[in-house]
Amino acid sequence: MTNNEQTVFVVDDDEGVRDALSMLLDTVGQAYELYSSAPEFLQSYDDSKSGCLVLDIRMPRMSGLELQAKLKEKNSLLPIIFITGHGDIAMAVEAMRQGGLDFIRKPFREQDLLDRINEALDIDAGKRKKGHDRQELLDSIASLSEREHEVFRLVAEGELNKVIAYDLGISQRTVEAHRTRVMQKLGVRTLAQLIRMKIEAEQTLGSD
Repeated sequence: MTNNEQTVFVVDDDEGVRDALSMLLDTVGQAYELYSSAPEFLQSYDDSKSGCLVLDIRMPRMSGLELQAKLKEKNSLLPIIFITGHGDIAMAVEAMRQGGLDFIRKPFREQDLLDRINEALDIDAGKRKKGHDRQELLDSIASLSEREHEVFRLVAEGELNKVIAYDLGISQRTVEAHRTRVMQKLGVRTLAQLIRMKIEAEQTLGSD
């Protein structure tokens, strides 16, 4: 995923700041969307859009911290970079405790902000790829038939084919055929890969 496929969402009630950030992002060819308030951003929020959020911490109607809490409720993946004034450090620390990626104090150097944005975009892309890979893993396992799933579980637990055959009341040759189909469906070639896949699936389901 490239930065051109990601969007920087800027939420700031100061029109001058929004204009300055739009010109900065234009210079590097970075896609962006501008919002003058947190409620305006929430109305158009779509977590399928990859990117990051550049968020003013102190705004009327809904503060940056309140927007952060709303997004947390929605399990948002967007990394948040807070823009703070000199008197907002305590708020910025709280934002970091709640999962904010970073904060930058006004007035800020343009390159400092761009560096933080690039870091945030990389983090967002990594999170989304990990989520995609996890879903692919679960989908692959879900494609197994009930009997194939039993064989997958027992093979991954280190059981021998003859033991599996006895436990399931089927022939060893049938176990071998199921085992071959399981490995084909899951796209693995070795027992070690099969075991690793089972462990990853268990960890994924355990973290949900």
